[in-house]
Amino acid sequence: MEIHQVHGKQGLQWILSGFYLFRKAPLAWVFVCFTLMLIAMAMSFIPILGKFVFTLISPVFLAGIMLGCKDMEQGKPIELKHLFVSFKTNPAPLITIGGIYLIGQILIIGLVMLIGGSQMTDMLLYGKRVDESELMSVMSNMLTSSLIALTLSIPLMMASWFSPLLVIFHNVPPIVAMQRSFFACLKNFIPFQLYGVTLIVLTVLSLMPYGLGLVILIPTIFTSIYVSYKDIFLAEPLRFNNGSSEPDNQKINWTDVDESSTKENEIKEESNNTENKT
Repeated sequence: MEIHQVHGKQGLQWILSGFYLFRKAPLAWVFVCFTLMLIAMAMSFIPILGKFVFTLISPVFLAGIMLGCKDMEQGKPIELKHLFVSFKTNPAPLITIGGIYLIGQILIIGLVMLIGGSQMTDMLLYGKRVDESELMSVMSNMLTSSLIALTLSIPLMMASWFSPLLVIFHNVPPIVAMQRSFFACLKNFIPFQLYGVTLIVLTVLSLMPYGLGLVILIPTIFTSIYVSYKDIFLAEPLRFNNGSSEPDNQKINWTDVDESSTKENEIKEESNNTENKT
């Protein structure tokens, strides 16, 4: 399975194509994503353990949503059952990915607390106040630890981005899937930069009207993951049950216009020739 390097503008195209896929069944997508958010909120009420468990099984949910995207290409509707379908097949590799991601996050948080010191930890966790003389050092440690956390979290996210899709679609082992996902993101660093910046801007805009824009943005992010997977690993756009993609239809339309214009020119030339003969 080859990892393709795509043009930088594809980072924006992933979002546009993802929105197109969302637009084909908007109510179903909103219902699926809303259910997933309810599950995440319900598990967050369980102290400490709930967030850990949700992080552990989140790749299983993501794999099910990706299967829903594939079914939509084949002309089938996306349904709520897609959210849980991967639990019935082979959830162990997907949970393994979630476990590796969880361990990575725990190690990063532990390193942040170690660098930030006990004063920063007490201030963040328990709301403890610090003196003005100690505030500058605490803020400096917080800035340093935040930069380190961001630097370490990005490679971890890169390794987890495509790995559930590689497991569910190609039966790739979890460790190998995370390696290929990391190198796929690294090889397409420029498109992902444009993709990330665009998502940040869209997130800010979506939060402005009381967060209502997230109803569209969250499903679009899921669908854009599927589009980027097809672009990088399969080198093909979205193809629906009629076997054609949007760019192909545009080409057909343009050829039709060209053919009609050439026929019109031929008719005009024939009429001019008849007038000259008369």
